[in-house]
Amino acid sequence: MCCVSRLPPKAEVFPERPPCGQPKGSTRTGARVKQQRPVTVTGGRLVLPGEVRAGALRFAEGRIVALGDIAAEDGDEIVAARGRLIAPGLVDYGVFAVDKPAFHFGGITRAALMPDQRPPLDLPSRVSYIAKSGKPDFWVHPLAAATQGLAGEALAELALMREAGARGAATGRRWIADSGVMLRLLRYAAMLDLVVVCHAEDAGLTGEAVATAGEMATRMGLSAAPAEAEALAIARDLALAELASAAVHFRQVTTAAGLALVRAAKARGLAVTCGVTPAHIHLSDLAIGDFRSFARLSPPLRAEDDRQAVLEAIADGTIDVIASGHDPRGPEDKRLPFADAAPGMAGAEVLLATTLGLVRDGVIAMPRAFGLLAANPARLLGVQAGVLAEGSEADIALIDPERPWIVDARKMAATAGNTPFDGQPMQGRVEALWKGGVAVLAA
Repeated sequence: MCCVSRLPPKAEVFPERPPCGQPKGSTRTGARVKQQRPVTVTGGRLVLPGEVRAGALRFAEGRIVALGDIAAEDGDEIVAARGRLIAPGLVDYGVFAVDKPAFHFGGITRAALMPDQRPPLDLPSRVSYIAKSGKPDFWVHPLAAATQGLAGEALAELALMREAGARGAATGRRWIADSGVMLRLLRYAAMLDLVVVCHAEDAGLTGEAVATAGEMATRMGLSAAPAEAEALAIARDLALAELASAAVHFRQVTTAAGLALVRAAKARGLAVTCGVTPAHIHLSDLAIGDFRSFARLSPPLRAEDDRQAVLEAIADGTIDVIASGHDPRGPEDKRLPFADAAPGMAGAEVLLATTLGLVRDGVIAMPRAFGLLAANPARLLGVQAGVLAEGSEADIALIDPERPWIVDARKMAATAGNTPFDGQPMQGRVEALWKGGVAVLAA
């Protein structure tokens, strides 16, 4: 299945950078920007929970004040949607860098930052700094390091980091191999009402592998690990989460066996959720052919059968979140032999378009797409965002779901253009974006 369909003949090439300067109708005082004038977006299609319907939306003083069959009021700035989607700003759950130009281009207004930073987010002071770092035009929600130095041994001080602004605890890019440590973590997090975000690969099996065991890895002579490494890690962590009565989120589940375990756990009533990234939705391990290091990911790309299982899990509700996994890597990390290249992709700019491709292909409906991209991740973070509702913060995206463009890694807004989608046609672009009622992409 292609990630997009029906590209019109003249496709727009990826622009150099989205316009992120100070917008009309706002004022800047120090680090604060406030909405100065009410805005009414008219003639659009409102993306609401469970439905898309024609209507307008009005926001003032940073909040949504009315939506539906409404008219602009005297003094409002009027933005004509001309039939485009009026949708909530995306909430990206689990990124590795704060990269505002890329996030704004992709319609992302909030992101959960993984603790894999330099230094790691394992102290309250570091968490507090990150929690304030993106404002006012972007909100960063840090995930605290579950263990000191992300080493998987001694627990970090989660209670103090929660007070400092942490919205969850994460094991980072690694699996905690010690079951005793993992159980203590889950019990501690349950007491604090924190979701534990897990990396699902049994390190004893994966080792230094760079690919999934199978025909492609064998033909290319790459060190590979069996796909079952994911299911084994998930099975252990689910058992411990059930024992601890803890909430657990698997940031990426990419195999049929792993998804079956999550599906069964949900049926038993466990507090488990899971996510996936665009690469594992739209690409199989065939994409690593010719040793394309931009397709070197963690977890590695899987076989086609597993990719089809991901599509089924998105359709049936097993997968709760589609996240970008945004991890910009420069040429010093990617222009290397495949086995030496760092894993990761710059995903923020293609997150929306690749998910809209699922709508066009009939895998999911439009409201479900924005549940995966906005409402569900906001719920995991415990923030009032991700849906259009009166009283909610005015994080609003105006989207043309049919607008064509082509991914060009050389011209991406991200700090690095390491994307496996380089050169591929996309459909769906954000044409205006407001954060707290203030335009960060002008209409």
